[in-house]
Amino acid sequence: MRSAISNFRNQIRSFCGGRELSVTQNMPPSNPEDFIETVVCKKDDIPENGMKEVDIGWENEKVLLVKQKGNIYAVGTKCSHYGAPLVKGSLGDGRVRCPWHGACFNIATGDIEDFPGMDSLPCYKVTIQNDDSVVVQARKDELKNKKRKLPMAKLSSGNKDTFIVVGGGPSGATCVETLRQNGFTGKLYFITDENFLPYDRVKLSKQLDIKADSILLRTEEFYKDNDIHVIKGKKIISDSELNEKKIKLQDGTSIDFTKIYLATGSSPRTISQADGVNKVFYLRTVEDANNIAPHITPESNVVVIGSSFIGMEAAAFCASKVKSVTVVGRGAVPFQESLGKEVGERITKLFESKGVKFVMKANVSSFEKNEKNDVTAANLDNHPVI
Repeated sequence: MRSAISNFRNQIRSFCGGRELSVTQNMPPSNPEDFIETVVCKKDDIPENGMKEVDIGWENEKVLLVKQKGNIYAVGTKCSHYGAPLVKGSLGDGRVRCPWHGACFNIATGDIEDFPGMDSLPCYKVTIQNDDSVVVQARKDELKNKKRKLPMAKLSSGNKDTFIVVGGGPSGATCVETLRQNGFTGKLYFITDENFLPYDRVKLSKQLDIKADSILLRTEEFYKDNDIHVIKGKKIISDSELNEKKIKLQDGTSIDFTKIYLATGSSPRTISQADGVNKVFYLRTVEDANNIAPHITPESNVVVIGSSFIGMEAAAFCASKVKSVTVVGRGAVPFQESLGKEVGERITKLFESKGVKFVMKANVSSFEKNEKNDVTAANLDNHPVI
């Protein structure tokens, strides 16, 4: 998905005529007191393709220096997503990638080029003096804020285009911002079938009782300020006249468009054997997570079906809060396909030390239930009942 989002940014630039707004556009006038300028090191202190955090000489703030192709760049030190130290990340050709979740930033501009995260890094002016001293000039407010929003175009009555983005996940959220960042001034609709603004879905499996308002990618005010019309809790009905460039919503609303981007994402794989059985849950939305949370009690025996990232994070969340946690997986060890057998074995031992049980190379064949249709056990093929 990351590469798809990155490629889509380039397509959006082409759609908008290749226009990009200057990072200094709409910035308020500044005075010398807004800046700090410091000699931070010598040019040779940083090896080619090296990264180094240096003190800027103001309130213990630091900047990240990157040397590539003989040039030195200075950007913010922390990923705009969760604040990971970028000095521990991976340096590619003109880009640094976060060590935690892989967000990618341009080292020359600080612009974010790959999800997760929506904000860019602050980018600072670098000057090399005659004695090879490296001087960095930085805005004090950007040093404090650690992140930067790219400037957005505004709606213009002279632009008759209408762009509709369907899907409230990272792809849709990135699309509407990229359109405005690259100069699109037409009407912009952002439609999601969830009842919330786009949120950081990564956090759901880590904290099942989390509230949507605490993990929003952007606020309601952000979308209003940038003339992005958000429609929540609505689905496009199947008889929308796409060939005539018109969509219809569940409530009967009809919207004409010039361009449309469909980013509806996917749904979790369901288990047919769970039909009609209560207390069997799937995890994709914040509402799913919040429906599970009340059942995480000291008396609960939890079975997690799936041993990749989402399943294992959910198991970790539950482990200290319930009577027992059992993970059922198809592979020999968790993460076998993504991280390999050796890493999977070590992670298994770590989880087992916390009381989590594993039943691997197994599939659910059926569920048992009581008179209230609440699940009481999971039957596995070639394995004992859980």
